[in-house]
Amino acid sequence: MTEPANPVAAVRAVLPSLTPAAQAIARIILDDPGLVVRSTITEFSAVSGTSEATIVRTARALGFTGYSQMRFSLAAAVAKQPERLVPGDLGPDDPLTDVIAKVARAESDALADTAAQLDPDQLWAVVSAIAAARRVDVYGVAASGLVATDMSQKLLRIGLSSHPFSDAHLALTSAALLKPDDVVVAISTSGETPDVLVPARTAKESGAHVVAITNNPRSSLAGLSDHTLVSAGRETAFRPGALASRISQLLIVDVIFVGLAQRTYEQADAAIRATREAIDRYRVR
Repeated sequence: MTEPANPVAAVRAVLPSLTPAAQAIARIILDDPGLVVRSTITEFSAVSGTSEATIVRTARALGFTGYSQMRFSLAAAVAKQPERLVPGDLGPDDPLTDVIAKVARAESDALADTAAQLDPDQLWAVVSAIAAARRVDVYGVAASGLVATDMSQKLLRIGLSSHPFSDAHLALTSAALLKPDDVVVAISTSGETPDVLVPARTAKESGAHVVAITNNPRSSLAGLSDHTLVSAGRETAFRPGALASRISQLLIVDVIFVGLAQRTYEQADAAIRATREAIDRYRVR
């Protein structure tokens, strides 16, 4: 079993898919990873109020071979970046100076965690599929809908046919008409958003290649997709649709865009020049 590159981000990503008992243990790990580092399995069992067997099952569910590997992995993470592991949520009475610091830190952490989790092989497969596609439809609603629009705009700028859909009915209409040489990029932080999940499943049934961008690699969306790119970032009570989640998705979109521009350099360069000239002519009118 491969050890997660960033253990805290890995725990946060799979949290929604865990059993209630495993979620309780995972939340303790997220709140205080140093507690695991300092504790034997017997000590952690006493603190968490769970059995040693439950702790071992949870460690395996989180991607570790057992409690020992999880403990050592967290110890390495704490040693490298001790200040990043518990960023702290926003409180109703926080002064704006703290708000600025906490939000900025959350966005920075989200970018670093996403970069650490991105699989270059998966990314290259996604770039290759999009480069060869007849058309690329991008599904996303709410905050993820903004990312979908940004991605379609970028693809259009380098000469690729792309359309964003944030309305479920229109997305389903798109999905029903797709062909095997089409690609769908489905964006959902949870990976369970019905307005994204159902059109993505329909697109898959139509034969299209489906790419997921999600925080949860064990979500329903990831399960039906051909390739999954994992973003990072926490939703909190004071930041629903948090910028941390959205900015991590935008990082993935930007990396895909650059990869496509490299792979189709001559076409992309010509398209960027043509669109820039058209916009410049409009501006000087």
